[in-house]
Amino acid sequence: MTPMPDPPAPEDPDPLLIAIVGPTASGKTALSLALAEQFGGEIVNCDSVAIYREFEVGTAKPSLEERSRAPHHLIDIAGPTELFTAGEYSRRARQVLDEIKRRGRLPIIVGGTGLYLRALLEGLAPGPERSEELRDRLRARGERRGAEHLHKILRRLDREASQRIHPNDTPKVIRAVEVCLTARQPLTEVWKQGRDPLTGFRILRIGLDPERNALYTRINLRAERMFEAGLIEETRALYEKYGEAARPITSLGYKQALQHIRGEINRKLAVWAAQQGHRNYAKRQMTWFRREPGVHWFKGFGDSEDIRAEVVQLVDSESRK
Repeated sequence: MTPMPDPPAPEDPDPLLIAIVGPTASGKTALSLALAEQFGGEIVNCDSVAIYREFEVGTAKPSLEERSRAPHHLIDIAGPTELFTAGEYSRRARQVLDEIKRRGRLPIIVGGTGLYLRALLEGLAPGPERSEELRDRLRARGERRGAEHLHKILRRLDREASQRIHPNDTPKVIRAVEVCLTARQPLTEVWKQGRDPLTGFRILRIGLDPERNALYTRINLRAERMFEAGLIEETRALYEKYGEAARPITSLGYKQALQHIRGEINRKLAVWAAQQGHRNYAKRQMTWFRREPGVHWFKGFGDSEDIRAEVVQLVDSESRK
């Protein structure tokens, strides 16, 4: 009798990938380190300012001691004047994820830049080619009439995109207007076309959602400590070295420190404006991340022992599937 063939071996499931999201100062770094140490993970930065070298005090990058506790990727990889788009982030991050996967380690994506995360996990639609001539015209108009004028143009072209992009984020506003005009359709429609989602992983999204007043207290304290740690001095040195070509110089904290350096506001008002800016940013982050599919939300901070225990239990359960 001919022996029956052995049944085919079950295919190995895709490895787990963790994405930790949440507002600034919610404890994402602390949680990522706890998971990395518990499960043999490697941490992939997803913060658009932390990728830049020489910007330290105002970025809330993991400290050198924290980076020594687990491998970290995509921190300090771009020069201060280098253009680093969401598409470039996606390309570099996917390379890093493949390397982590080959090592049999757990990749942990952590950071608060929603567009970067979306580019990585869902892919970006192929937009029209850059038009430097159009960008120059838009920049000139913004300098003459202000950032709010550019944002009003975007609002007329694509109301949904204007709600996602802050009026003061001039580079993103200009790019959005450029895409709308050159593609002859709203940016949000372009986003829906031809995306290339990440494959080869089981994605587990973990969200931190602390109580608002407690979060704002932490945000205020963090901003104040940045100024105490030398944010004004660092900003002055960077501005003298690179001028306005330094791309993160307009990001939160650095922007207010630069206003102080120029004599536009005193130090106390600079701290207050930075605190308010970070609080408003936290609101926008939560609005963005609540649109992310399948997020497991935890009502607390990432450095809370109770939250860590709950997340570890969830990750352990998912890793066994």
